[in-house]
Amino acid sequence: MTDLAGAGTAPAPVFTLFRAFIMTMSQADRLTAIVLAALGLAMAVGGYTMDRLEIRQIHPASIPGLVPMILGVLMVICAALLFRDGARAASEESSSVFASGSWMRLGLTAALTLAYAIVLLGWLPYFWATVVFVFAFAALFSWPAEGSTRARLICLGSAALLALAASWGTTALFSEVFLVRLP
Repeated sequence: MTDLAGAGTAPAPVFTLFRAFIMTMSQADRLTAIVLAALGLAMAVGGYTMDRLEIRQIHPASIPGLVPMILGVLMVICAALLFRDGARAASEESSSVFASGSWMRLGLTAALTLAYAIVLLGWLPYFWATVVFVFAFAALFSWPAEGSTRARLICLGSAALLALAASWGTTALFSEVFLVRLP
């Protein structure tokens, strides 16, 4: 075996230990599904055990634990689907989770999300901050690397439409339905 520099020596113990934890995408999907299922079950059980407020004669459809129960059950269903797909894909792949630029995509996602939460929301109104964030995210992650000018213009137009629609929809939902005053 060669080390990272290629000098022909044995790898460092830390690198060998790290290689033992590298998993394929299907293994990561199954592990994520197990964690999400446990979280969903905890949400469903927690919602079920919440106080029903019968003393105040609250209608059963408006009990405080209803939303956590529904979300918990939906999360368990999604986790089961993810586990099934991960098990199906196990025989088809052999690439590791963070192969082919996944670290860079993870870093870009974290940077864009932090910029939105820390910078944009304090500097611009919610509607425009969300437009900028969704546009940047959609354009960056759907940008055709070797596409024509027409394909790139379509990408930018689609990202702009998505950004305006998502921003308008979330602004309307929170301010009109949930009656939340947005920044």
